[in-house]
Parts: sequence; structure tokens; C-alpha cells
Amino acid sequence: MTYRDIASKQVLTWACVSIGARMPVAMAPLALVFLVRERPGGYPLGAALAAVYVLGEILGAPVLGMRMNPRRARPQLAAGLAAGAVGFAGLGALPGAHPVILAACAFLAGAAPAAAAGGLRALLTSLVPEHAAAQALSAESMLMAGVWAVSPAAVAGLALGVAPGVPLLLAAALMASSVAGLWLLPEGWQAEERTEGTSKLRVLAGAWPAYVTGAAGLCLLALAELVLPALLEQRGIGVGWSGPLLLGMSVTSGVGAFLYGLRTWPGRLATRSVLLLCGMSAAAVLLALIPDLAGIAAGLAVAGLLQSAAMLTRNLSLREALPSGALAAGYSVMYAAAGAGYAATGSLAGALLKLAAPSTAVLAGVVLTLILTGIGWWGEIRGERSRGRREVEAADGSGRSRTPTAP
Repeated sequence: MTYRDIASKQVLTWACVSIGARMPVAMAPLALVFLVRERPGGYPLGAALAAVYVLGEILGAPVLGMRMNPRRARPQLAAGLAAGAVGFAGLGALPGAHPVILAACAFLAGAAPAAAAGGLRALLTSLVPEHAAAQALSAESMLMAGVWAVSPAAVAGLALGVAPGVPLLLAAALMASSVAGLWLLPEGWQAEERTEGTSKLRVLAGAWPAYVTGAAGLCLLALAELVLPALLEQRGIGVGWSGPLLLGMSVTSGVGAFLYGLRTWPGRLATRSVLLLCGMSAAAVLLALIPDLAGIAAGLAVAGLLQSAAMLTRNLSLREALPSGALAAGYSVMYAAAGAGYAATGSLAGALLKLAAPSTAVLAGVVLTLILTGIGWWGEIRGERSRGRREVEAADGSGRSRTPTAP
């Protein structure tokens, strides 16, 4: 299995559509801060708008994802992305509007296209051979790492060099272009529903360990992004290093995704996930304890390298646990769970920074990550044992039914 297995015109088209749909998401939080920073109380208002945007994503992803029809996903994806483009355009065109209006636009921009990430991921895996799913998801992770690396610089440059609303107008244009690109892709994907009569909600709920470990992975990302400036200040290092350090983390994240897709890795997905998350946690501990810039850079680089691989194992685990008809919804729930993990860790870190040193906040976040990792691992092992028992019972039952009865 190599990356040549996923090289096709349709996958390239998918990549262009995905950039248009996902780059606005990467731009949004920072763009909202720049949009209102020159108004009275600008920074708190910007943080509040970013929180409303993330809340829209967390609520919209599972609700809209569960309603997606796999065989005819295009209309819903197009409608959600178009509405998101309207929300971004409203923000960019009305920077001086009342905060309530800006909050409504931010919520719409976050909620309406929130199911697109899951839908596009499910569509991607339908465009490649079954055996190349890991390579396809690795390529997606590399693409997203590039998007997240470029977005902050683009936002800052446009907001400071042109006008505060320009990054959000660009986000609207990108998202609108992704709507047009959807018509160059299949309308949906073939989906097999489970036949046990189980509702989609129960099927999705059965994959809860993957959501928990997905949230654990984003906890450490939140620590890196939100606590890093304060940590640098604690160490006597200029906070201007935050940008280059986070860029380096994004680069190593892309490298990690590339390396993960080069080969088939041994062991169960659940075990791989635990090892990767524990490795990330160890890197975060070093980040909190090492006082010099080089050590902090190394800790972030290792964390980025392992974080992309950890998220890939979560997506592959979800793909194993769910039928194809529920994959888009499952990916959307994972997206919401990861966003909730990010928000929870950010809130915890913010509260702790008022009471303790930044390094202590990082260590507290690591403890939260390890707790979530342990809960997710326990749930996956328990689920595997339950599935094994059911398969044995089903095999025994079918064996008895084939046994001829004595005359």
C-alpha cells in the first residue's frame, strides 16, 4: 500500500473542495479577534465571538451529521456550506454591527457547515480502494496540517495590512467556492446499514470510546495553543516565539500523518491510540518542565508528530466500529467531541492560570488527557470483548442450526 493508490483526479478535486470548506474554519477564531479588537472591549468581545462560533460547531456537527443521507449527501453539504458562507460574509461586511448580530453570524458560520468535515471525510474514503483508507486519511491530515499552518499568517496579514473584515470575506469566498466544487464529486457514497434494527443514535453511541480519546487528543492541542504564550513569559522568553513554535508543531503534525500512511502498523488500534496519547502527554510534561526555548520547541515538535497519528487511529477505529451509513454522522460526532475537549481544556487552563503558574496548568491538562485516555481505552477493550462474545454466540447458534437432527 502506497500513496499512489489514492492518486486520482477525483481525490485532487476533493482536496480543492476540502481546502475551501476547511480553511475558513481554521481562520475563524483568530479572524474574529482581529475583527473587533479596535472596538471598546475588543479583545473580550473577540473571545466571546470565537466561543459562540465554536459552540455552533459543537452543536451543529452531531445534529446535522446524524441527518445526513449518505447516498444523497451533496444537497445537505451544499446547503450547510452556503449558509456558512453567508455567516462569514455577514461578519466581514458588518464589523461595526451590534454584538448580538455579530454573535448570530458567528453561530451560523460555525453551526451550518459543521457536518461538512464528517461528510467530506466519508466521501474521501469512498473515492479510494478499501485497502487505501489509511493512506487517504493520512493525506487528509497532511492537507489539514498545511491549512492550519497557513491560516494564522493569512489572517494576521490581511487584517493588519488591508482591513479587519477582509479575512472573513475571504473565508466566505472560499466556502462558497467549495459549494460549487461539490458538483464535480459524486453525490454521495454507498452505505450499508446494520440490520439488527438498531437506531442510528444507538449505533453512534456504541462508538463512544473513540469520541473520548478524540477529545483527549485535542486537550493537548488546546494546551499548546492557549497556554504557550504564558509559558514562554514564565520562562523569560519573548511571546513572539509562539507563532514560529506553533508553526513548527503544525509541520511535524503533517510529517507524522505522512509517516503513518507509509506502512501498516502492528497491534490493535486501541493499543496504538493509547501509546500515541501517552507519548503526547510525555512531550507535554517535558514542555512544562524544560526551561529553555530549544526544549519547548522539541516538546511541541514531538507532540505534533504524535498528535496527527493519534487522530488517525481514532478515525480508523471509528471506521471499524460503524457501518458506512453512519460514518459521516460518526465523524461529525467525533468533531464535536474533539471541539468539546478543546473548549474544556481551554476553560480549565484559563481558570488555573489565575491561580497557578502556566507550567502547572500544562501538567493539570496532561492529567485530564490521561484520564480521558484511560476511560476511552477501557471502553474499547470492553467493547471488543462484548463483540467477540456475540460473534462466538452467533457462530454457535449457526452451527447448531446446521446440525442434522437424528431420525
